[in-house]
Amino acid sequence: MATEGIEAVFLETHNWGKSAKFFQSLGFELETSAGDGSGVFRNGEGAYLVLVEIPEDRAPGTQIALKVPDADDFHAGPAVEVVTPFEDTHYGTREMTVRDPDGRLWSLQAPAKS
Repeated sequence: MATEGIEAVFLETHNWGKSAKFFQSLGFELETSAGDGSGVFRNGEGAYLVLVEIPEDRAPGTQIALKVPDADDFHAGPAVEVVTPFEDTHYGTREMTVRDPDGRLWSLQAPAKS
């Protein structure tokens, strides 16, 4: 089974308010926020944008999550280096981390087991 495109983009920021306004100005709508400097945005049916505020002493990072419809049916091919196998997350998904040939880490995200 293959991935089905981009599920989400995770972005870290030093200023939640400014970043939220930036993405809203580009047409993203805030779907959920816990009021703790994090939230989930969406622009139409596109990928989720998860924005999280981090301390100033850390460099902001970006992570792209690819969609996997069923973690149990997914098998990484021989060219894929699995860093961590699928694990349950605290936010209701199952996530695997793989490394591409240039050393970048990618997240594969599947629905939680029912």
